Amino acid sequence: MDIYLKKRRWKLFLFAFAILIVAASLYYTNILVNEIRKDERKNVEIWADAIHQKADLVNYTNNLFEQLKTEERKRVSIVAEAQRRILTATSNEDLNFFLSIIGENTTIPVIVTDESGKIMTSRNTNLGDTVKMLEGSLKQEFSAYPPIVVDYLYKTKIYLYYKDSNIFAKLKSVLDDLIRSFFSEVVLNSASVPVIITDSTGTKVYQSGNIPEKKLQDKAWVAKTLKSMASQNTPIKVDLADTGVHYLFYQDSFLLTQLNYYPIVQLGVIFVFLMIAYLLFSYARKSEQNQVWVGMAKETAHQLGTPLSSMVAWMELLKLKGLDEETIREIEKDVQRLETITDRFSKIGSAAKLEKTNIVAVVYDTVGYIRSRISAKVIFDIKPGPDQSILIPLNLHLFEWVIENLCKNAVDAMEGNGNVSIEITDDVDHIHIDIGDTGKGIPKSRFKTIFRPGYTSKARGWGLGLTLTKRIVENYHSGKIFVKSSTLNKGTTFRIIMKK
Repeated sequence: MDIYLKKRRWKLFLFAFAILIVAASLYYTNILVNEIRKDERKNVEIWADAIHQKADLVNYTNNLFEQLKTEERKRVSIVAEAQRRILTATSNEDLNFFLSIIGENTTIPVIVTDESGKIMTSRNTNLGDTVKMLEGSLKQEFSAYPPIVVDYLYKTKIYLYYKDSNIFAKLKSVLDDLIRSFFSEVVLNSASVPVIITDSTGTKVYQSGNIPEKKLQDKAWVAKTLKSMASQNTPIKVDLADTGVHYLFYQDSFLLTQLNYYPIVQLGVIFVFLMIAYLLFSYARKSEQNQVWVGMAKETAHQLGTPLSSMVAWMELLKLKGLDEETIREIEKDVQRLETITDRFSKIGSAAKLEKTNIVAVVYDTVGYIRSRISAKVIFDIKPGPDQSILIPLNLHLFEWVIENLCKNAVDAMEGNGNVSIEITDDVDHIHIDIGDTGKGIPKSRFKTIFRPGYTSKARGWGLGLTLTKRIVENYHSGKIFVKSSTLNKGTTFRIIMKK
């Protein structure tokens, strides 16, 4: 089992374990949220039930007041009738009876005037001796009921004005205050529940609570909110005296709404945290890998430098001894190749200098060097021809390394017998370089793994060739390299995309 297969399994295991932890956390949190939601819902239901009961109490008080009002008006009528009968009594017995009725009246205000409106007498009014005429606001106050007209001596008439009793007026004031305070108390005691009280049509806002005043000015928002409230909870119908029918709309409290979305928010926060942690970890790992690569490359270049200098000196010595010139030329090529390799390693970690270079010539030169050092059974097919010129920004020594690595891998995959095709396609902004072979192919699951350091299918390979290739193409030339296609036992094609 290779290291990347183990790594993949460990990743899957850790991912599954993380999912298990998150699921358990969300499950337990959801239980707590549901319990709190139930308590909050119970508080809202208790509040709504209290509103119902208070509305019933107000209506009961109003009904009781109506009964008292009826009885009180009967008493007023009796007192007024007794006042009229006094003036027309036919016997002392009748007179005494009607006087007793009037004497027992200690609550109903009565004013007696002549035809001109001059006050003759009053009872239960606290007018004193200063007020002589029934006029203005005083007359308006005593005009709630039509006056009782009584024929008096010498064909003159007197008028008996009266109004509701003081007790009845106080009861009516208390009832009005109760009705006015009802809606205010509903809003103040709404326990953080958003409340809107409307008229009988369910559209005009009468009063509200726990809702910003600015939003109430937006009719579209109010209509939408009322519809949403009605879908959550049935509006409470309140029919009160004097004010008519009202509807009380309410919805879940802000806390309850938060609890509904809390698990989703929690999951989002966990996901963002894991993503940030993963990105930071990946960045730190890549930075560490870069340092290792640079250090290894610099050390390799340094180690190659000393024996390479010695080889140059030995080659000059062999020239002096008259060694075959063909042999000398081949040795010089290898020494130059070693110098190029040393230069390549020394450039790792440094900013690569890119110059406009003919990529076609680079491919032909690199293949020419490889062809003389591999099996004659490997056939290279390069398109376009060597006379074509496609200029792109390149670092010559580093990019030669890319072509060399891919060609050597292709030869190894074919075990020294097969065809290697290289096709360069000139596009508008990019060029495509497709390098294919007729080797054993790569499983699709390994398309990305082969570019990782340490991965190799060779018995003695280090697994660094394709990794260096990818770094040179992507990091130094801002290009892309990937497996375009691969079929087991038929071959593989790599594609390089370079900017022009």
